[in-house]
Amino acid sequence: MKHVEIVFASIVLLVQNVSSLNILAIFPYQGKSHFFVHRVYIQELVNRGHNVTVISHFPEKNPPHNYNDVSLAGSIKILEDDMPFQKSYLTVIGAGIFLTTSGKQNCEVMLANKNVQNLMKQKPKFDVAIVEQFNSDCGLGIAYKLGAPVVGITSHILMPWSYNRFGIPYHPAYVSFHFLEGGTKPTLYQRVERTIFDFYFKTLFYFVSQRSNQQELAKYFDDIPPLEELARDIKVLLLYHNFVLTGSKLFPANVIEVGGYHVSESKPLTDKLRKFVEEAEHGVVYISFGSVIKSSTMPDDKLQAILGAISEMPQRFIWKWESKLKLLDENKLYLAEWLPQVDILGHPKTLGFLSHAGMGGTTEAIHFGVPIVAMPVVGDQPSNAAAIEESGLGVQLQISDLTKENLVKAFRTILDPRFRENVKRVSKAWHDRPMSPLDTAVYWTEFVARHPNATYRTAAVSVPLYQYWCLDIISVFSTTLIIAYYLISLIKRLVCKKNNKKLKQTSTKENKRRSKRD
Repeated sequence: MKHVEIVFASIVLLVQNVSSLNILAIFPYQGKSHFFVHRVYIQELVNRGHNVTVISHFPEKNPPHNYNDVSLAGSIKILEDDMPFQKSYLTVIGAGIFLTTSGKQNCEVMLANKNVQNLMKQKPKFDVAIVEQFNSDCGLGIAYKLGAPVVGITSHILMPWSYNRFGIPYHPAYVSFHFLEGGTKPTLYQRVERTIFDFYFKTLFYFVSQRSNQQELAKYFDDIPPLEELARDIKVLLLYHNFVLTGSKLFPANVIEVGGYHVSESKPLTDKLRKFVEEAEHGVVYISFGSVIKSSTMPDDKLQAILGAISEMPQRFIWKWESKLKLLDENKLYLAEWLPQVDILGHPKTLGFLSHAGMGGTTEAIHFGVPIVAMPVVGDQPSNAAAIEESGLGVQLQISDLTKENLVKAFRTILDPRFRENVKRVSKAWHDRPMSPLDTAVYWTEFVARHPNATYRTAAVSVPLYQYWCLDIISVFSTTLIIAYYLISLIKRLVCKKNNKKLKQTSTKENKRRSKRD
């Protein structure tokens, strides 16, 4: 029996070794909230026996033997609790400038890194490269030099420039825009607004970010094709979407929705927080504006509006708050700079969530069936907030409309038992998938490695713009109509001329007859 077990274990190890892939993961962006999502997926690849090399600013403290860090740590400031609590056109314009400058900086830092340079010199064989699709295409150049097929990945909705490279239709009348309100039902003003900003973001990306990335790559390598060409050759995009939340979209077959894979099961709360929650007679509401937005920087009138609403509601509140300032009675409001968000949202006494509508927190809330009051600030949050409301997961409240009365109304809406029951139904649909989102992400990564030379992109990617918009067909019909118009006009003139000639001849003959009679 012992020999059988040894043989069986040997077979298992042999199978694992045969199916083990060498995977390169490239995450040059220094945003902690982004990598927090990607890390779960990377760890799952490692757990399944694949050898994973990760270029990032977030090296593991105790990596397993098949996890290899190419660390960028210390080369750039990590983004955490850096953005103020404010929203305006200036913040949207600033987001474009930030994406441009950070994309340029991320590429420079990554290519200048000695660890990255050593990796490029060694040229190890990778079966697949995972490249984040956010503010920089620099990682595509590295994947190209190493000869690895690319899997794109996001922790958010599509960036404005992603639609063209994957052949996804974008129309301002019904497709949500990353940085703006309106969702799938924008007003005329919002359609004009998103058309202008779509042009703004694409212009900055193509003519500044992508161009600077191309030039930076050219300092190290002399044969990198145009980055947009490499982007269009991405085999599969793992998109942090699911139609239950974000609605039905027109995605080609190589764009795979994997929204929610980062959410783990909740664990029991501990110490003071556990006592605070379990003694809440009317349940608790959780407040957090994520790891980037600093809620303690909000204007005093908005702070007083939130505190006034908290005081009026019977529930207890837990708030991720980044300063030592005490706001209300500790029996009413629990404050901490760091909180176990998943464990709080997963607790049965958590009844609601006041959120900035970041995709991470939103997917955690829908996972546990917790209704949201969405108060978006920047980035994809306005689009996410619209999706929250449209899906039935919660309601929106814009910062400009934040008053005590409006927030109390929003809280009462989401805390209504009928509303919460509907959110549970939405959550149930979210979980009802043929394969878990994490299994789906891993499957398609392995699929690309198994079929590295196949291309599954839609033909729309290669269609010239004039054909995509049917300008050639329109010109054919227009030309035909114009020619037909002139032919008809010419025939009419000829017929009229002939008729006039006959009339003239008839008139002349009639005049001659009259003359003879006279």
